[in-house]
Order: sequence, then C-alpha cells, then structure tokens
Amino acid sequence: MRPVEFSSDRLTLRELRPTDVDDLLRVYGDPEAVRHLSFTPRTREQCAAIIEAAVADAEQEDRSVYMLAVAHEDRLVGSARLGVDERPHSAQIGFALRSDMWGQGLGDELVGLLFRLGFEDLGLKRIWGARSPENHASERVMLRAGMVEEGRIRRHLWTRDAWRDSIVHSILDDEWAPNSPTRKV
Repeated sequence: MRPVEFSSDRLTLRELRPTDVDDLLRVYGDPEAVRHLSFTPRTREQCAAIIEAAVADAEQEDRSVYMLAVAHEDRLVGSARLGVDERPHSAQIGFALRSDMWGQGLGDELVGLLFRLGFEDLGLKRIWGARSPENHASERVMLRAGMVEEGRIRRHLWTRDAWRDSIVHSILDDEWAPNSPTRKV
C-alpha cells in the first residue's frame, strides 16, 4: 500500500513510526490531553502497542483503519484516526493533540487533512465523528470544518467508571469545500 502523507501549512498527517513512541506518550499519557477521550492515560508500553498495530494495519491491502501521526516540524504532536465503516462509503474520524498545542488552530488543519484523506484519496461519501458533550473545543473544530451536528447517542461509551453520551457530527462529500482555508492546495 501507498503510505499516507498529507500536509497543510503547519502539519503533516503521516504514518506512525516505531520512533514515535515517546512523542505519542506525550499525547496519550497526558491526563489533560485525553480528558474527553474514551480512554484513560496510556503507558509507554500501550503507546508502543498502538504504533505496532498501526504499522501492521498500514501493510494491509484492503486497509480500513488509518491510525496516523500528526507531525509539526517532523515531530509527532498528535494522533489522528480514520476508520472506514462496514459500509465503505463512510468513515469515522478521531483526533488528539498535545495539550500545549491547543488554541493555535491546529485542530482545524488536522480535520482538513483527514477530509483530504477521506474524500480525495479514499473517495468516501460521508465522514463522521463523535465527541464528548463537554468537549467544546472539538465541537468548534468540527463545526468550523463544515460538519453538521446530527445528535446525541445516549450512554454510548463506558469510560472512567461511568456511561458517557456522545455527540455525533458529520459531513458529506458534496458539503466539503475543498478550497476552504483548512485545505492547502
């Protein structure tokens, strides 16, 4: 398979590498960075296993999971995932950035790169994401990207010893503006 690599003004979406373990730990091991995610902070060993699985997925001929590095100046500062649904016209996205990188507009660029992968490269018709109801930063990123809030999935995830709802957002291929500011031509 052809490796994934898309760039915007400040970010590159690329395949994860075994050398990314410590940088991924700075994201997934940080309680603040994973506060709204569906899991608690990860250990170094868990981050290494995530990368190992991502490398194996990248070698699949009929790849359906794209677990990717978000790099700034060739250093991993976040992660992104695009998982093609059972019906292959649609995929779910997820993303996380190091907490010290928040508030700089990088989420907008990151989602734009995921849209390029999904719509341009994979030919998807629908991309969706689910967020914690309390994650207002992700809400703003998804709305600015043109995603529409579809609704709430009640008791969607068991996380941190409690049930959590999720808010779903989506965008269709003909709603995406490929020449938007989040896309670098």
